[in-house]
Amino acid sequence: MSRPEILFFLPYLGSLTIAASVMLYAWRYRRAPGATAFALYSLGLFLWILGFIFEMLSPDLKNKLLWDSFQWIAALIILLFLPVFVTQYTEFRFRNPHLWLWLSLIVPVVFAILLATNGQHHLIYGGVTLNETIPYGELEYRITPAIYAFAAYCYGIAIWGLLLLIRRYFHTHSLYRTQVALITVGLLIPIVGTAFSLADIPFAPQRDGMPFAAAIGNLLIAWSMFRYHIFEIVPIGRDKVFEDMVDPVVVIDNHDIVLDVNRAMLKLLGKETADIIGQSAKVVFDEFPIPIKLYSQVSYARAETSLEVKGKMVYYEMTVWPLLNTRKQITGRVYISHDISELKNLERKLRELNLELEDRVRARTMDLAESYDTTLEGWAKALELRDKETEGHSRRVTQATLKLARALEIPEEELVHIRRGAILHDIGKMAIPDEILRKTGTLSQSEQAIIQKHPEIAFNMLEGIPYLRKALEIPYCHHERWDGSGYPRGLKGRKIPLAARIFAVTDVWDALCSNRPYNEQWPREKVIAYMVEQAGKLFDPRVVNVFLKLVEQGEIDPQFEVEV
Repeated sequence: MSRPEILFFLPYLGSLTIAASVMLYAWRYRRAPGATAFALYSLGLFLWILGFIFEMLSPDLKNKLLWDSFQWIAALIILLFLPVFVTQYTEFRFRNPHLWLWLSLIVPVVFAILLATNGQHHLIYGGVTLNETIPYGELEYRITPAIYAFAAYCYGIAIWGLLLLIRRYFHTHSLYRTQVALITVGLLIPIVGTAFSLADIPFAPQRDGMPFAAAIGNLLIAWSMFRYHIFEIVPIGRDKVFEDMVDPVVVIDNHDIVLDVNRAMLKLLGKETADIIGQSAKVVFDEFPIPIKLYSQVSYARAETSLEVKGKMVYYEMTVWPLLNTRKQITGRVYISHDISELKNLERKLRELNLELEDRVRARTMDLAESYDTTLEGWAKALELRDKETEGHSRRVTQATLKLARALEIPEEELVHIRRGAILHDIGKMAIPDEILRKTGTLSQSEQAIIQKHPEIAFNMLEGIPYLRKALEIPYCHHERWDGSGYPRGLKGRKIPLAARIFAVTDVWDALCSNRPYNEQWPREKVIAYMVEQAGKLFDPRVVNVFLKLVEQGEIDPQFEVEV
């Protein structure tokens, strides 16, 4: 091979190398949308240039014709995978993709058959000659109508693909616009090169400029792959987002017609796209458990529903969003049904856990309350051991106080504090000397002053115990009187806590109905007369009235035998 021949051959070898590099780069990112199809398109270009080189290097007409036919086969590969790449990269949707796939194979298959049987009809190659006036020699033949028809078909496919890319250019992010623009130009250059070659218009110093056009286009795409990360950073469009959403989605216009639906909704409905799109939503979703048909006139809504799928309950939260035109008018609605089954199951488990914890806390609280109350009763019994004459008084007066409180409609949650206060009402007497506490005669003024300190002693003893703070009203105030004559603070009327006013009545009743060292038991009628007389003086009149009704009904008796 002479030096001029080597120089003539090198540009074609460079074009082949560029095509191979682009093909390998695209194949490296074959998982990206359209990358595999583009790699196969680049393979077609590689094979076409390779066939051109072998044709050029072939010494005789027969071999040149063989490699020229090989170039047509490579062109068919380009023709098949260029539209595949464009549709995948732009995410263009066919109404019936399988039908379009079979239709797209008709022309390539027919042309391949004509190419294989050219010896019988010469519809592809006519008037084949070898021009040996240029380096390596050149195959020459007449451009037949079949080639022009095939070329027209190829240009139609190419223009359609370019239009899809141009449309995508105006509906994507600026980075992706640059990618789309460079791909479009990179594909356009070889197409223009073939047009010049077909029209026999020279545009390169070599005998055929098509490999150079392919090299320029591939160089541009190779640079854009490096500079703008084509197939590394790919645009995610409507199909990728809408179709691959796990949430069922449907789009309905103002006339209640289904405009679009994704795969998840089709699966849920158990229908095909053709059965849904263009149909009335009220018909399509008539028996659908998600209440889509109930929200056809709203601008925004959110609703929850459930349905049974394969014996398992599935919960959905449906959200309705409006579709607005440029004048902010609602043209339709998007219905998104989000599966919230896991959330519902989690909520159920949390409720069960909370109930279990509440049961545990309730049981523990009851145990603690029982322990507390046992302790309180122990304190009361300890006090009774010091004063045998008042034995049983705390139990009796506590029971009477609780009956009276319920009759006065005191809330149940407050009765526990009243009960504790009643049990501990005389706890302050534990600090009173025995000679005063057990004295049978009349107390002196100084002794009486000591006795009257027991409410304050009780207050000081109990105020530091949190769970007894609400029970302090009775130990601290049960000697206060309605007319203000009581102690230790001289409270009057309703300023006396209600619990203390209730207890004061039952305490005096039990004291008068019992034998004490300083007081003999009164007859029942005398005690009742005394209570009536002191209503409005020592006691709250309303409390006395209710108490005496209980006495009349037999609910309160001077002899209490039932323990609290």
